[in-house]
Amino acid sequence: MASSSSSTPVIKQQDIADSMPDALKKSRYHMKRCFARFVGSGRRLMKYRHMMDEIENSIEDEAERSRVMDGLLGYILSTTQEAAVVPPYVAFAVRPSPGLWEFVKVNADDLGVESITTAEYLKFKETIFDENWANDENTLEIDFGAFDFSIPHLALNYSIGNGQNYVSKFMTSKLSGSSESAKPLVDYLLAMNHQGESLMINEMVNTVSKLQTALIAAEVFVSSLPKDTPHQSFEHRLKDWGLEKGWGDTAERVKETMRQLSEVLQAPDPSKMELLFSRLPTMFNVVIFSPHGYFGQADVLGLPDTGGQVVYILDQVRALEEELLQRIKQQGLSVKPQILVVTRLIPDAKGTKCNQEIEPILNTKHSHILRVPFRTEKGVIHQWISRFDIYPYLEIYAQDACAMILAHMEGKPDLIIGNYTDGNLVASLIAGKLGVTQGTIAHALEKTKYEDSDVKWKELDGKYHFSCQFTADMFSMNSADFIITSTFQEIAGSKDRPGQYESHAAFTMPGLCRVVSGINVFDTKFNIAAPGADQSVYFPYTEKQKRLTSFHPAIEELLYSKEDNKEHHGYLSDRKKPIIFSMARLDTVKNISGLTEWYGKSKRLRTLVNLVVVAGFFDPSKSKDREEIAEIKKMHSLIEKYQLKGQIRWIAAQNDRNRNGELYRCIADTKGAFVQPALYEAFGLTVIEAMNCGLPTFATNQGGPAEIIVDGVSGFHIDPNNGDESSNKIADFFEKCKTDSEYWNRISAGGLQRIYECYTWKIYATKVLNMGSTYGFWRQLNKDQKNAKHRYLQLFYNLLFRKLAKGVPILNEEVRDEPQQPASTVITKPQQPAAAAAAEGTKPRPSTQTSAPRRGQSGVQRYGDNPK
Repeated sequence: MASSSSSTPVIKQQDIADSMPDALKKSRYHMKRCFARFVGSGRRLMKYRHMMDEIENSIEDEAERSRVMDGLLGYILSTTQEAAVVPPYVAFAVRPSPGLWEFVKVNADDLGVESITTAEYLKFKETIFDENWANDENTLEIDFGAFDFSIPHLALNYSIGNGQNYVSKFMTSKLSGSSESAKPLVDYLLAMNHQGESLMINEMVNTVSKLQTALIAAEVFVSSLPKDTPHQSFEHRLKDWGLEKGWGDTAERVKETMRQLSEVLQAPDPSKMELLFSRLPTMFNVVIFSPHGYFGQADVLGLPDTGGQVVYILDQVRALEEELLQRIKQQGLSVKPQILVVTRLIPDAKGTKCNQEIEPILNTKHSHILRVPFRTEKGVIHQWISRFDIYPYLEIYAQDACAMILAHMEGKPDLIIGNYTDGNLVASLIAGKLGVTQGTIAHALEKTKYEDSDVKWKELDGKYHFSCQFTADMFSMNSADFIITSTFQEIAGSKDRPGQYESHAAFTMPGLCRVVSGINVFDTKFNIAAPGADQSVYFPYTEKQKRLTSFHPAIEELLYSKEDNKEHHGYLSDRKKPIIFSMARLDTVKNISGLTEWYGKSKRLRTLVNLVVVAGFFDPSKSKDREEIAEIKKMHSLIEKYQLKGQIRWIAAQNDRNRNGELYRCIADTKGAFVQPALYEAFGLTVIEAMNCGLPTFATNQGGPAEIIVDGVSGFHIDPNNGDESSNKIADFFEKCKTDSEYWNRISAGGLQRIYECYTWKIYATKVLNMGSTYGFWRQLNKDQKNAKHRYLQLFYNLLFRKLAKGVPILNEEVRDEPQQPASTVITKPQQPAAAAAAEGTKPRPSTQTSAPRRGQSGVQRYGDNPK
């Protein structure tokens, strides 16, 4: 597993090292003082804010400090994300632009500068926390990049997240050249089938030349038919040329597909390649994994670990099924697609349907929730288990789930998609075993939520088991054929802030492993496919015939009654004012209390509008979350401090999506606006919901909403770190609405146009199914590299992750009667000798905890088989 650190496309190690010496010389006096302060406190890890504090203390004259910071040295320091101090050296991690990193060390004594490798920089960090481990020559070093040398990568950071488009270009290059360069595509078409029935072509046309000849003859014949001639009426003639079903449902559609393939075989072109793969009959059965929490269609939102991911997946399934049905019809096939959302069966279901094995998904024809329980050798686990504690159960769960999927679908799926750490891990295990194309969706990578959670993993592991989570995330990212993200910032961040995935490019967990090459954000597997909002729930306020007027009395009471109750607090004395509205969890990052303070401080805003927020509880005793309790108390103190009674309505968290949709529209009826003030927001689904309803939206410029909204056209960006500026921007909007009666309507319409062009589930489903088809062929073109990396991933999983997962305590429940599992899911697991466990460094578990159950041969066995 150990390897020398490899240079990867994301690491540059010369520009800063070359320019920094001269920059330091120009301000040598100040820099000597500054670096003396850097090292004066001994070993430490400094962030940008710490460096700026030291510079301010070192260069007291403001004008002189501005001169230094305006030059090259200021640029280098301002793009430094962190610095590891190990006197006399300060090692800098410099990020000149998204995805690009450079590492240098500076000697504080003489200001000498030297370029260092990724591994050397990580050793500096490790020395601060565990010097012996940092200096151990046998330290475990992880280098996934070593297996990507044969795969082309993107070069420009603005191309990040556009992987499928570039994969089409790279495929075009591979298929170009000699007349037989396209043979891999012919082989791919020959292997295409559904339940044993050949699709597209058969062995009569098993070479490029034979297929080209057949296509010419068949196209002449099809061109002679009326355009709307059904495929069934001439499919027997196509078989004479070796052409099977799947070309289209009408003569016109068949001819178009034939021409596209002919053009790709003759002279491959990226756009034609993408169009062709969007038409090929490759996707029928899709499996989506989301094990943690209470996954259901009713009465689950607000339960532990259960929120937006459930809504996302259910909306995703409906969109995918609709797109699959349309494609299958246009392909001239009578296949019924299947989509399975595989989640956990929880016997103690808290009044939900989470104890039912199979549940049809509402408003679909062929999609179901399949629930599989967590098991130990004592039987099924009945209680909910936190997403941070589920790692010991996932391997057995994957085996059981695989057997049940194969039985339910009567064969392998065509695409497997994982969600969050646990779903992505299970998806990786099963996709690797079955040889199925795999996509992953992170939703949230926990590593970026907690500062320095990698180097301080030991402090957090008892509560969060981050050692398991971070290794599982690395395993899934590198196993996946493609990664679905909602925004560019999720991948590579912004100018000032690294992206969630970018933070996994290189990091270290002292005492466990050093990741010198984790994931490369320039990899073509990254794709941006933003979700939409359910447009049957979130539709424009102007669509009067669709309005859910039955909710209006309840919403009227919710907004305007003057009596406090368990659902609302405060009142609005002037209901003629427009409403600025926000809805989010009541935690620090969502910044609802920040918005309340902006409003309280701004006389202009208070004169112009009322404030309504939907968030959390009012009574701190009802919350079990320390952060939420603090925010509840802060909200009450702000209302009192700024005397906001009569101007603010605080509504408790609302989980009825249909009523929430109508609530957005009722706010729009007041000519109000939606405000999303989060300190950071990975995507911003409430922003999409509000814009769908025609509500002008102000949203944070930190994260995904900055990409959703075109500032001043489809909404407005606000800086959550500058409350005065943000409140003035909101006030300016409402003052302009008073002088320009059409301004509110223009911003409302601009928001709707932006949604329809970029943020609908139809667009999302089209992109995801196109990814499945394109990357399915891409993995075949690169199967040697895929197999090599797969073997490395086997080692990573079996030697590192499995050991860590065994260290997570298993829930100790009383033995209960349970339903008999189907024979196909009764599976065994080889016992690990105690000596072997000791050799791995695993602590023996208390006798009350159990080892994993045995398993048979029907499911996925331990990770290690080659992908098919």
